[in-house]
Amino acid sequence: MIEVKDLKKSFRNVEVLKGINTTFETGKINLIIGQSGSGKTVFLKCMLGVFEPTSGAIEFDGRNLVEMGRDEKQTIRSEIGTVFQGSALFDSMTVEENIMFPLDMFTNETYRQKKRRVLDVIGKVKLEKANRKYPSEISGGMQKRVAIARAIVNNPKYLFCDEPNSGLDPNTAIVIDELLKEITEEYKTTTIINTHDMNSVMTIGEKIVYLRDGLKEWEGNKDIIINADNPHLIDFVYSSELFKQLRRNLLEKHQNL
Repeated sequence: MIEVKDLKKSFRNVEVLKGINTTFETGKINLIIGQSGSGKTVFLKCMLGVFEPTSGAIEFDGRNLVEMGRDEKQTIRSEIGTVFQGSALFDSMTVEENIMFPLDMFTNETYRQKKRRVLDVIGKVKLEKANRKYPSEISGGMQKRVAIARAIVNNPKYLFCDEPNSGLDPNTAIVIDELLKEITEEYKTTTIINTHDMNSVMTIGEKIVYLRDGLKEWEGNKDIIINADNPHLIDFVYSSELFKQLRRNLLEKHQNL
């Protein structure tokens, strides 16, 4: 579990995060949503330790990242898996070598032990036939699966994903969502996903945090978001084609009653 307490972040004289309080639960898909400029990326980078918060606390199972020294932060980072928006694979490495990279960085295991673990997660993301290929030789959806495999190869306690469905077609995005949900449940990770994808919100959003202008304006889950009483959230939600169609269907159903 990750607890965020009165988190603030400023750049020079501009306050980007204005005191966020929330909890991200273990074994669940936690989504961060909001318009561009709402503070989502800064929020995610604060939790990853990329940005130092101006004030507040970020507690990983009771351990406050903000108060940690370098060695303690390194320990936390070894417990985190990250899926970047652009996959961020090494072009000169094969699929197998990309996935093994975190094991080379953070473990003292033998090559045989690392190889066994890599093959295990390759099977988990269904890339058995691509293990010796290079990123340029596989599709965008397959690259995303490689990034997910690399993120989980260390059995992380915490899994962070930045726009994992960016640039993917709808069917491939659904596959990625299902894969992330399956991994979260199996590995009991605290999974946090920064997303614009409303399909993800409605299918895997067990905990949703909506940010606006650096503040948490709403939180809930996929079952109650459609009836939320926050007008800014509703405007944001219904700006997607998915919800426009859903709203039309609801209106038609109401008119036929």
